[in-house]
Amino acid sequence: MKLHWQELSFRQWFRFAAFPLTALALCAHAQSPYPNRPIRFITPYAPGGSTTAMARLVGQHLAERWGQNVIIDNRPGGNTVIGTDILAKSPPDGYTMLLTPVTHSILPLLMKTPYDPIRDFAPVATVAVSPQLLVLHPSVPAATLQELIALAKAKPGALNFASAGAGGTSHLAGEVFNLIAGVKTQHVPYKGGGPATIDLIGGHVQMFYSVPLNVVPHVQAGKLKAIAVTGGARVPALPQTPTFAEAGLPGFDVKTWNGITLPAGTPRPIIDKMSSEIGAMLALPAVRDKLDAIGTTTLIATPEQFGAMIKSEMALYQKVIKAANIKLN
Repeated sequence: MKLHWQELSFRQWFRFAAFPLTALALCAHAQSPYPNRPIRFITPYAPGGSTTAMARLVGQHLAERWGQNVIIDNRPGGNTVIGTDILAKSPPDGYTMLLTPVTHSILPLLMKTPYDPIRDFAPVATVAVSPQLLVLHPSVPAATLQELIALAKAKPGALNFASAGAGGTSHLAGEVFNLIAGVKTQHVPYKGGGPATIDLIGGHVQMFYSVPLNVVPHVQAGKLKAIAVTGGARVPALPQTPTFAEAGLPGFDVKTWNGITLPAGTPRPIIDKMSSEIGAMLALPAVRDKLDAIGTTTLIATPEQFGAMIKSEMALYQKVIKAANIKLN
């Protein structure tokens, strides 16, 4: 039986009339320019380290440019696996992003992760690359790299080195140092560079291979002493600290990097918009100067270039892990 519109009750008529209006509203909402609500920005380390500072720098820029809050969410644990897995299982809508560390290319080589580092993520952009600065507690009786090596050889296993997490760059740096220098120092993992730095200052560990951002202020304040830095150039903030090559250990060059990833399946226009915005931020002289001052260099890359870098880093660290026989405890 067909109903004429005049035979409908007011309630029925309103329900039918409202349907197309509701559908139009939903379509308009779905087509609203991205982003139209707050963005969750995960960093897989504890608060207080270099990754938190970098996340705040990126988050503040995006918030100012896009007019939406970017909420920093520190999710430490599992050697960065916990925070990374949260992103892998998040909706691919651009509203959850991850500050992805170099560990992303290393951990899957050392342990079974609940995600695939390539398949489950959409690379967006790189942010920065940093050398590793070897710093000591002032109580360690060594003022140069050669004195430290001599001390470590005289007391095998007596020196402990902190890391920002097992399987990360600071861990690998310590193991490669042991291999190249012919010494034995003990690894003590932490849930981020912040906690590792605090314990080093407190004298609970003796050594730390760290990105400069975490430790330069403490070296300048006399709470720590810097011995050497990886890479081909000295840190501008610590011009008296030699490179490892200058200090007599050529070939020791471990670096760390951070980038941005989204869940796999994120629409390409969202990836491109975020990548372009981050690239524009890194090109700002004020941002470059701020990162250069703490020994971190801006690194601009397209999503394709970042994806290729992740794969090439995995191939590189596979060789390092095998040569140094690195295993997780």
